[in-house]
Amino acid sequence: MRATDMLAVLIAASLPWSTTATSIFVGLWLFAVTPTIDWRDYARRLAQPAYALPFVLLLLAVLGTLWSEGDWGDRLHAVKPVTKLVLIPPLLYHFSRSERGYQVCLAFLVSCALLAVFSWIVLLHPDLKLTATASSGVPVKNYIDQSQEFTLCAFALALPALRFWRGGSTIATGACVALILLFMANMVFVASARTALVCIAVLLALFAWRHLRRRAALPLLAGVIAASALAWTTSPYLRQRITDIAVEYQHGREDISHASTAQRLTYWRKAAGAFVEAPLFGHGTGSIKRQFERAASHESSLDAEIVSNPHNQTLHVAVQWGLLGVVLLYALWSAHLRLFMGDGLAAWIGLIVVVQNVASSLLNSHLTDFHEGWIYVLGVGVAGGMVQKIKASPDY
Repeated sequence: MRATDMLAVLIAASLPWSTTATSIFVGLWLFAVTPTIDWRDYARRLAQPAYALPFVLLLLAVLGTLWSEGDWGDRLHAVKPVTKLVLIPPLLYHFSRSERGYQVCLAFLVSCALLAVFSWIVLLHPDLKLTATASSGVPVKNYIDQSQEFTLCAFALALPALRFWRGGSTIATGACVALILLFMANMVFVASARTALVCIAVLLALFAWRHLRRRAALPLLAGVIAASALAWTTSPYLRQRITDIAVEYQHGREDISHASTAQRLTYWRKAAGAFVEAPLFGHGTGSIKRQFERAASHESSLDAEIVSNPHNQTLHVAVQWGLLGVVLLYALWSAHLRLFMGDGLAAWIGLIVVVQNVASSLLNSHLTDFHEGWIYVLGVGVAGGMVQKIKASPDY
């Protein structure tokens, strides 16, 4: 049990920095957790939607290869991102028995804080980057992954900060606020994804709804407006990121290298058209690329672009598995949301993990992407197990 817990800590600590290390630690974790499972108890829990739905989605992905219009290489490649979802049940099961769930959360927080500090360093000294990245101030991976991590950590700290402040603990409150400012300042001045900015607005509303009275929510709103105005006036980087939306839309067809907004709109239009052609069961696993090939035209370089990811999780599922897949996707999100409707820090962490994934999946396929997908799997599994442990305790 201790080895399994420590491997989960290593998964969380490595996730912001390395895909390879994360994959290795996940494999070792599976090897370690298997002998600790009471299989009869585990089988009974599989009747719960939060446990069962990841397996149902994987089964659909596997069966979808049978009617797919894509190449077999594309079919098998499209199954892989769904397989990580089946680690949610064993994580839920393990951390419903473990005493070290918060150590996993703390490992992720500390790792992200170190990344935030290093991000400022490489902004000033780019030669210190660990890998070749496309963005300044991004030491590893990319600015989208980094922004998602920092947003999650900032809002996970919001509840402890509020509780410490209400309890009169000035030092602890200051430490939480300092870390929140570290993450937020990085996104304002160094590197931020516009998807993360959407998530921040959604999570702010969620925090006010869950943890503040109406009288306290108004000062929060005023503070957010003031902070946003300050960020806008002091950060040329942030202004550029926002104003680029219109430029990318207007000139995307002429210059595809600066067409992020126009690309998404084009991807969504083509994916929606493919969904209409096969609305019930879709075109099969790994068929997105083939559908974009069929829809490609030579009116512009953007219309001729062929991709295998429409940058929207619902459309990503709908093209491949139709309404059946969409229903299962939303059932999965709903089942995991219901896990975290209680009070407490574990419930809050799990809630923001799910809500962030749902919100960011409007603009990306973040459930099936590697980095954001693993954040979801680890966050729901660990926090969900902790919540179940609390509910099972005699004092609950």
